Amino acid sequence: MSALMSVPLLDLAAQNQPLRDEIMAAIGRVVDSGRFILGPDVEKLEASLAAVTRTKHAIGVSSGSDALLVALMALGVGPGDSVITTPFSFIATAGAVARLGAKPVFVDIDPATFNLDPAAAAAAVSSTTKAIIPVHLFGRAAPIPETSVPVIEDAAQSIGASMLRGIAGCLSFFPSKNLGAFGDAGAVYTDDNTFAERVKLLRMHGGRPNFNHQAIGGNFRIDALQAAVLSVKLPHLGGWIESRRRNAHRYRAMFAAAKLPAEVILPADAPGHIYNQFSLRVPRRDALREHLAKAKIGTEIYYPVPFHLQPCFQNLGYQRGAFPHSERAADEALALPIYPGLAEQQQQYVVDQVTSFYASAS
Repeated sequence: MSALMSVPLLDLAAQNQPLRDEIMAAIGRVVDSGRFILGPDVEKLEASLAAVTRTKHAIGVSSGSDALLVALMALGVGPGDSVITTPFSFIATAGAVARLGAKPVFVDIDPATFNLDPAAAAAAVSSTTKAIIPVHLFGRAAPIPETSVPVIEDAAQSIGASMLRGIAGCLSFFPSKNLGAFGDAGAVYTDDNTFAERVKLLRMHGGRPNFNHQAIGGNFRIDALQAAVLSVKLPHLGGWIESRRRNAHRYRAMFAAAKLPAEVILPADAPGHIYNQFSLRVPRRDALREHLAKAKIGTEIYYPVPFHLQPCFQNLGYQRGAFPHSERAADEALALPIYPGLAEQQQQYVVDQVTSFYASAS
């Protein structure tokens, strides 16, 4: 097998090119209409997203980060409140809490799934707890803590992975996601009518009617251009997810036939897993990544520094060792290419290169 084979971490061109004419036509219709803010294209997307998430309401917003922020605002989270979440996620999960003047309270992950430990989250509930944010990390649905505290599901990486079990779920359509826009975009979905109306109010600076502001909100509106692009791509989401699942199963079969250290742990399959990432646990992670880069294989580390060790959260007083499972995941997790269109020979090349790295080290 050629040592010059190139395997990118993600190939967006392969996904977008077959849809280019349809996407460009949709963009052209928006340009011709002059309706760039909300309007019929946003309403069409919101109806489709509500159907996909099997909820009553989906509200398009400006990004996945803003989806989390406006959902917390709709719950009334603010100074004096605390929100329980994981220390192992993208910064927006905890950043949205801190931006509102509330305190992020971290609990450790389940080392087998990378997701929030639900029992630890339930045990951490206090008189100041206003919400819990589990993250459906890498496309695998997280269990929901058994508590009466409102739950906002960070589903940025997991559209279609599970039914809503909290008061709301938050989606990201960042271009690398399973359903990606041509820029930043997101959505909040919910079955709660009052909550949905609150999110709609807050995404327009709290104004209703125009220039009459019932609350302090923000400019959290999704662009009509992004909504039009997403409406073209959304019907293909199911096929792209199935392709990722097939690639995950193929990796497992290929790695099972390889001779690897027992410490190399593949992500276990789970009902509804959509594999936004295929993250392994590996020893000597950084050296392996360097080896794969030389072999022209793209990888990524999600996430190298857990929240409690980030400089921006040092004021919370956590120390190294506070969340050992999250810290170990940060040292060992490595994401391999899993995108739709990944060829079998490319996957075999990835497996061969991982195997050769550990063989040369033994």
